[in-house]
Amino acid sequence: MEHQECCCHKTKERSEEEYRSLIHRLNRVEGQIRGIRGMLEKNAYCTDILAQVAAANAALNAFSRELLSEHIRTCVARDIREGKDETIDELLATLQKLMK
Repeated sequence: MEHQECCCHKTKERSEEEYRSLIHRLNRVEGQIRGIRGMLEKNAYCTDILAQVAAANAALNAFSRELLSEHIRTCVARDIREGKDETIDELLATLQKLMK
């Protein structure tokens, strides 16, 4: 597999396992969002909808954690080994966005 750059107008080759895992997580979030819409359309009680929103948020956070972990293990580690210290600033900016 040819190595490609990742992040910010770059691309990244992902293993089939990583790709499947991330797609699985996104499909789960997508299903939860459709379920929330269905609950709203059926006039479900507010707290029931909010519980499903919390579950969707947790699933999206799990997706972000998995993607970030893989990014650090691959792209960030590689760039640091290659002396590309600007990657640390990029990582910190990404963490700031995730923690809003």
